[in-house]
Amino acid sequence: MKSTAPQLVVVEERRGFGWVDLVSMLIVLALLWGALHFGRGMLVHFDPAAMPPVESSPAWIPYYAGRTLLRMWIAFAFSLAFAIGTGWLAAKNRHARVVILPALDVLQSVPVLGFLSATVTGFMALFPGSLLGVECAAIFAIFTGQVWNMAFGFYHSMVTIPADMQEAASTYGLSRWQRFRTVELPGSAHSLIWNSMMSFGGGWFFVAQSEAISVMNKNIELPGLGSYMAQAIARGDNAAAAWAVVAMIVLILVSDQLVWRPLLAWADRFKIELTESSTPATSWFYDLLRGAYVFTWFDERVRRPLADWLVRAPNPAAALPPRVRTAGGRWFWRLAGGAAALWLAAQVFEGLTAAVAALHGAMTLATFGHIVWLGCLTALRVAAMTVLATLVWTPVGVWIGFQPRVARFAQPLAQIGASFPVNMTFPIVVGFFVATHITLNWGSILLIAMGTQWYILFNVVAGAMAIPNDLKEAARVYGLKDWNLWRTLILPAIFPFWVTGACTAAGGAWNASIVAELATWGHTTLQADGLGAYIAQVTKTGDTPMIIASIGVMSIFVVVMNKLIWRRLYGYSERRFRLD
Repeated sequence: MKSTAPQLVVVEERRGFGWVDLVSMLIVLALLWGALHFGRGMLVHFDPAAMPPVESSPAWIPYYAGRTLLRMWIAFAFSLAFAIGTGWLAAKNRHARVVILPALDVLQSVPVLGFLSATVTGFMALFPGSLLGVECAAIFAIFTGQVWNMAFGFYHSMVTIPADMQEAASTYGLSRWQRFRTVELPGSAHSLIWNSMMSFGGGWFFVAQSEAISVMNKNIELPGLGSYMAQAIARGDNAAAAWAVVAMIVLILVSDQLVWRPLLAWADRFKIELTESSTPATSWFYDLLRGAYVFTWFDERVRRPLADWLVRAPNPAAALPPRVRTAGGRWFWRLAGGAAALWLAAQVFEGLTAAVAALHGAMTLATFGHIVWLGCLTALRVAAMTVLATLVWTPVGVWIGFQPRVARFAQPLAQIGASFPVNMTFPIVVGFFVATHITLNWGSILLIAMGTQWYILFNVVAGAMAIPNDLKEAARVYGLKDWNLWRTLILPAIFPFWVTGACTAAGGAWNASIVAELATWGHTTLQADGLGAYIAQVTKTGDTPMIIASIGVMSIFVVVMNKLIWRRLYGYSERRFRLD
């Protein structure tokens, strides 16, 4: 990690409160007010028969945008906690890794519509008569569009932390929490932030499906930007769609300036390098917050005294011998993990039993073979998208990562592209395909790429930016250029990041195929032969046996591809391309 020699530290003068602190507190109060104002609408009474319609007037867009943004950040908070917890456990525990990684493979392959089909009724029963049940289902759907990329990215960062840093942590006797806080989390911060940006964009991609719910013969529209988009698409209203796109772009740019760019500037301190880049990441908002004394005051007067009090508080376990404490903690976590595994196994068994009962008598060999054939067609599109996106975006991502000044402009543009729902391009795409007589069997490859190619770009950019500056200078000194530079430095450095991006892009492509293989705008509908279009149809009609069968086939395809291709590439990158 970057460090500064103690003799070079300049002692800052004692600061007081100023206008920067006033601005910071106003921002915090505005965020709290916004959360309360928009969150209040989640707790109103809900009656499916008397659900108020989504207004088509552009005057409602600010309110709808606030409701959607609140759902997005709530889902992101859960995604971040889940990704860090599961990624750390998979990296640290061999037995947990055997369960977690295949489970993530399966869950990543389940479409958003599949999660909605299984959870809408349950959440509505959990909060009867309240809109909160449907809100939870929508937030959970957005969560499933964000979390898998973050979990895979954090796991990859954990297993590629240099061995010498782990050995140093062991030499100094750091506890698990100290090791996580001072070594593992800072070492993974850069990759986690870039994957978080991409995952947040993935949530935007499926926001229309999560807010305008059409599953199991239920049509529920939550107030939000996604349902506004869905209504504009159904009516073929170009003006309303344009207003929704403008609102979404504004939200993306504001999030970039106030959240992601400050986080990248903050994470720059955690890069593993001996010399600092001449053009480090900067953020005006981060500089503004650093100049605020209110956070320093809170740390000195509230957080540290509270932490000291907790440390001094009597701990009954401290009286026990260290061996007893260690054994007790080990058995506690073993029992907790065993109980969680038994509960999960019971839920899986119950779900499999219900699925078999639903399929009994409704599934024939011909129908199953047809579903598998549709899966093969979609698999070819996923493979084509992965290869083409790799060839196009790998050099672009390296160029952006090596040029910090370019990254400042390219980052928000890439976020807009990653966040742009592919169904909002249907006014142009459907008309273009109809005019040029291009069948959606080929055109859907472009639509799938528009939604998932950004996983590769963002991870390659993160990998290129994570290359230590001293290695770049060494390559410059030895005169490495062109292919020699790529072969010796760039490809080995970005390969683990590319594996994460390509794996999540391929998994996300299966999910995106549901939108890309069935394009509708107004009264014009184009359909491709594929598993995605089939799932969209049977989900809308509520054909439970076919929903189960099609999602099961999609899960099998994704798990087999991950097992045969991506798991092996992960293992290869861990063995050969660690920064040790």
